[in-house]
Amino acid sequence: MLIDLRSDTVTRPSPAMLDFMFKAKVGDDVFGEDPTVNLLETKVAAMFGMEAALFVPSGTMSNQIAVNVHCRPGDEVICDINSHIYQYEGGGLAANSGVQVKLLEGNRGRISAEMVKNAVNGNFDWLTKSTLVVVENTCNKAGGSVYSLENLKELSTFCKQANLKFHLDGARIFNALAAQNLKAENLKGIFDSISVCLSKGLGSPVGSVLLGSKEFITQARRVRKRWGGGMRQAGYLAAAGIFSLDNNMERLKEDHLNAQKIKASLERKSFVKEVLPVETNIVIFRLTEELSVSAFLKHLESKEMKAIQFGYDTVRMITHLDISAESVEKVCNELQLM
Repeated sequence: MLIDLRSDTVTRPSPAMLDFMFKAKVGDDVFGEDPTVNLLETKVAAMFGMEAALFVPSGTMSNQIAVNVHCRPGDEVICDINSHIYQYEGGGLAANSGVQVKLLEGNRGRISAEMVKNAVNGNFDWLTKSTLVVVENTCNKAGGSVYSLENLKELSTFCKQANLKFHLDGARIFNALAAQNLKAENLKGIFDSISVCLSKGLGSPVGSVLLGSKEFITQARRVRKRWGGGMRQAGYLAAAGIFSLDNNMERLKEDHLNAQKIKASLERKSFVKEVLPVETNIVIFRLTEELSVSAFLKHLESKEMKAIQFGYDTVRMITHLDISAESVEKVCNELQLM
């Protein structure tokens, strides 16, 4: 059986999740009449202490809608250089909302209130208007790094003082919370908007949930429709999200432990130059010149294992609910034989 470590987006619905999906009650969500979508939105909003929520097809759409609602064309978004909204959303900031980005070089994807304070533009006609601060937690490109709650609160306090909006790209927010033994409710009052992904660590096949005030979500629904994200009987997909929230959160720490095992095996190999610190379920490592990324990946594929190139000499592996402890043992054994 293939051991696919390329991403936690490759998971497939379990028989129990499929059964739950097929039994969902549905309606037309564009009319606001899908009871399962409404239940999911209410459930996630309550978890994070937010007023309202919107179910969307992807985390990228969720982030892009948030930017579009918070900003006007010509505004500036402040984020770390590793941020998903800058690196991996197809130039959507410029194409969808006409905003520009001020990039900060934080600590493995994590920026501070002091950094943002020094980056905000003054109120002059000739300067771009600093409008929105975005953080990604965990930060994918930085190896699944986690923001401390104290850091987020400090950023929130400054954003409020400076009249800046504060958005969380929570693509793997439940991994971040699990790593710190926190609950979603611990984030209440910190952000103006939050994007929560259901199709990564939690194992849903499709979907993210955008959170914010009632007014914000009203505007977000209009943008979602404009961009083609208004779905009809979406309750079958929303049901998967409900199932994953109820059944797949407690086991996230298993993924983190499995990632640590892979890290330990990699650190013993002479062809591995560096392994980034592993805090959650993402393992990013660099190879020495003696072994190319293509050769490494080709060898893994010959053993029915997959990872993904993440730079010239860099590889990424991600553990998830379809990667068992037995699978991790096989990967580690194979690494030791190389």
